[in-house]
Amino acid sequence: MPGRPVPVIMDCDTGVDDALALLFAVRHPGIELRAVTCVAGNTDVDGVVRNTLTVLEQAGAPETPVARGAERPLLEPARPATHVHGADGMGGLGLPAPARRPAEVDAVTLLRREILASPRPVTLVPTAPLTNIALLLRTHPEVTRNIERIVFMGGAVEVGNATPVAEFNVWHDPEAAAVLLTAGVPITMYGLDVFRQVVVEAEDVRRLRASGDRGARLAGELLAHRPATQGEPPEAEEAGGLGDAGAVCAVADPGGLTTRPLPVEVSLAPGPGRGQTIVDRRPRPGEAEIHHGERERALIDVALAVDAGRYTRLYLETVGRP
Repeated sequence: MPGRPVPVIMDCDTGVDDALALLFAVRHPGIELRAVTCVAGNTDVDGVVRNTLTVLEQAGAPETPVARGAERPLLEPARPATHVHGADGMGGLGLPAPARRPAEVDAVTLLRREILASPRPVTLVPTAPLTNIALLLRTHPEVTRNIERIVFMGGAVEVGNATPVAEFNVWHDPEAAAVLLTAGVPITMYGLDVFRQVVVEAEDVRRLRASGDRGARLAGELLAHRPATQGEPPEAEEAGGLGDAGAVCAVADPGGLTTRPLPVEVSLAPGPGRGQTIVDRRPRPGEAEIHHGERERALIDVALAVDAGRYTRLYLETVGRP
């Protein structure tokens, strides 16, 4: 029915911008957050579980199941991004330990249970390396019958961050990303091309940091740790990028995102291109296809532009709501 909240399950590696995404998902009236699963990425998986529970508690979220997932990629060792998110994954904010406890089941079990139990098809929002999602799809392919769409933060059309061509979440576990692209459900790729554009200005960050509401105040502290200008230290400015939270904004308000259905594949070969999302924007086949035949590639909705002001306003209105 129109107007009913969208059932959402998030899969996170909760550092700073995953935390911003969780705060939005908890507080937006159009989203029903059914569960959160955790995977190694920005920090180790136990730290991710702790951070996720802390954010939900600080946001005043209703009891939401949180499960521990994969502690490393399918093939490679974990390579955390603590240089970006701090040793604790949360910018060293010194948040209190959560009173909440994780579910007694693993992430894949929780994902399967919550997807199949939902009365309406679920939107799955991974903002992390895709290890848990790949394990789910390979172990329990029946879940796809109750997945409406997967909106994942990952990949890049133009420029990477983990390497010149690869975005961190895909680079961290390229094989898992390749599995995701063949899920057989509608997929939206919210990549670095739009990820970097949605910025909260310094005045709004200061206002959030001064809020009497714990969740809004936490959002302000997190944004202050995410400088809007890449490469600048957090103290250099107070404007902060929303990062992963933009992908959840796109679930609540898809009209703010411009997408185009395009063939996408992940480079799995060793070397400098590993983890690149190769997005084919050519108007017609080239010589490779002419001489060797067309290869089957996943067609997904790739985000090419975003109404940054629209999503910033949406975020501020939402996280300011107690």
